[in-house]
Amino acid sequence: MANVGVRKTGDWAKARKLLRDAAARLQHAQKVALLQEAQVLRNDIVRGLTAQGAGGASFAPLSPLTLAARRLKGLGGTKALIARADLRNAIAALSRGDEVFVGVPRKAKGPGGGALVDVAQIQEYGAGPTAIPLTPKMQRFLFVLLREAGVAPSAGSGAGTGYVLVRVPARPFLQPPFDAFSKVAPERYARRVAGLMGWGG
Repeated sequence: MANVGVRKTGDWAKARKLLRDAAARLQHAQKVALLQEAQVLRNDIVRGLTAQGAGGASFAPLSPLTLAARRLKGLGGTKALIARADLRNAIAALSRGDEVFVGVPRKAKGPGGGALVDVAQIQEYGAGPTAIPLTPKMQRFLFVLLREAGVAPSAGSGAGTGYVLVRVPARPFLQPPFDAFSKVAPERYARRVAGLMGWGG
């Protein structure tokens, strides 16, 4: 078997530099495309809150007592989850290394200092029924609330029993947009990367 000689020709240093540059450009394009997709998902979640439903499902309407409590606090509106828009405004798209986070950050706080991530979890999955012992002050407020709502005290209200039952219905505002997003995001992400790299088509 005869030996075959191989001779390299051309500017190999330039070729290596082009490959290194292409890898860096691809990494940058992937990061930019990922952030763009994260922002799309964040906007979808915000739109779902504003429209009072996401993924084809509507939120459960607010109870008369919740609406009355809003009026007594000087808050208007009848939309669920956005009395002051704290939860909606807390939704963020954050870069974390090679990943992005979309949702309510653990550090997000409401006006009273409470963690909004806890509020988000309760609203997403629902909670209760929970029996809350009534103090005399709370009981007076409950009767005012019932009167404001035009609701007569009933056996289920707890108004005369020393406790009140609280139930929060599930109002999923994160999972439906995530599910819809996951169906179209991979192909759209690939198109974004290709566009940023100038691969045409």
